[in-house]
Amino acid sequence: MSKIGKLNISIPEKVKVVLNDNIINIEGPLGKKSLNIDLDTFDLNINEGKEVSIKPKKNNQETKRLWGMSRSLINNAIIGASKGYEKILELSGVGYRAALKGTVLNLQLGFSHDINFNIPEGIKVQVEKQNILKISGTDKQQVGMVAAEIKSIRPPEPYKGKGIKEQGQYILRKEGKKK
Repeated sequence: MSKIGKLNISIPEKVKVVLNDNIINIEGPLGKKSLNIDLDTFDLNINEGKEVSIKPKKNNQETKRLWGMSRSLINNAIIGASKGYEKILELSGVGYRAALKGTVLNLQLGFSHDINFNIPEGIKVQVEKQNILKISGTDKQQVGMVAAEIKSIRPPEPYKGKGIKEQGQYILRKEGKKK
């Protein structure tokens, strides 16, 4: 049995959840999201617009695997429509800075050239103090993916700690060479 799949999902007041055929539509103050749920495998119950529960019709290995994931996808979409998701990145290094030019993020990261990163639709990026980036959006997967792509441009190195890291991320530091 799935520990996560058994839990009911509470729906905030401002969010509407509607089931049409195999598609569940979630609409909230921050945006809309549609998810495709396999109703041949799962029973989806919406209780008076306050709770959503998902239960498998058959109890085999395949449904056990998908049960918790399906519940998590619905929960993440509801949270994204009501509160949204946010990741904060820090640029640490001498001369490392970021600037926003329309839908393009301009990064100066110690290379011989500037890096221009195109911001996808549905994602908002704010630059604070030139070295702190706030990435926000309604889709958890997309926010995490954009943050990972930006971090991969200049990952933090272990000797001086220069690079792009998430706020609160611990960098394992190494000692330099000795004389």
